[in-house]
Amino acid sequence: MADVGYTPQAQSGEGSFGDYFALLKPRVMSLVVFTALVGLVVAPVPVHPFIGFCAILFIAIGAGASGALNMWWDADIDQIMKRTAKRPIPAGKVMPNEALALGMALSGFSVVLLFLATNALAAFLLAFTIFFYAVVYSMWLKRSTPQNIVIGGAAGAFPPMIGWAVATGGVSIESILMFGLIFMWTPPHFWALALFMKSDYSDAKVPMLTVTHGRKSTRVHVLVYTLVLVPVAVGLAFTSIGGPLYLAVAVVMNAWFLKGAFDIWRRDETAAEADNYKVEKSVFKVSLLYLFVHFGALLFEALLAPLGWGGWA
Repeated sequence: MADVGYTPQAQSGEGSFGDYFALLKPRVMSLVVFTALVGLVVAPVPVHPFIGFCAILFIAIGAGASGALNMWWDADIDQIMKRTAKRPIPAGKVMPNEALALGMALSGFSVVLLFLATNALAAFLLAFTIFFYAVVYSMWLKRSTPQNIVIGGAAGAFPPMIGWAVATGGVSIESILMFGLIFMWTPPHFWALALFMKSDYSDAKVPMLTVTHGRKSTRVHVLVYTLVLVPVAVGLAFTSIGGPLYLAVAVVMNAWFLKGAFDIWRRDETAAEADNYKVEKSVFKVSLLYLFVHFGALLFEALLAPLGWGGWA
């Protein structure tokens, strides 16, 4: 996007530890860590606690590396969007080249150490995740297509698959469905946000679906993707890592989320503007809980299994 110039407020480059830590997108990292941990714990192969701790640490560092590279590349549009204008680079607290160096260094560090601590497949998946988020999504998809969130959602969907690979050294239907759960959740989650943040993306010339196709079309997409998400989420209940607890949670959460998507679909812009997008904001908040609750239920199923209470057995 050559017409979006980057003119940060300052170029001191004298950021604090907190500024450099913010480059790693700690909120996103927390979701990565949690879903990767669940993928590792629910796997059928036990992992030594120290190896597991190291694996999750290196996955977290890899996620942070992705965040730093994303902030380096997106500095020009981050300064335009109200939601991101206070990030370290557009705020002038960290130099762009420092963010790039940090992202590259942490990328190599995390992948190599995950390989040494676990196995080649887990390291490859982590490396591919970093590449996908930094290059495929940030550098290509985000600024070129309204399907940016759909395809780019794969980057956030890999962590449980990586955790599973750490334990088993392979891929299975369980890890694929955990990937699918996050992958299908990502579009309605972000589009619910985009419905009440349209001006940000428009100002930054990011082709979010709300900008290129309008809010009406976006509302239809939210409902359609949620309808596809539901069987993936519920289907996990009938695999080796599911059980009655997860099934109950999945049914309740998906009914709640689906109702929200239906409410978004039937809304018109006049009503939405009149109440300042109250419904859209509510559905977005539900979407924030959605993944944590699902993966939390999977975790509880695994922890209860040794007591004879988890799973279908």
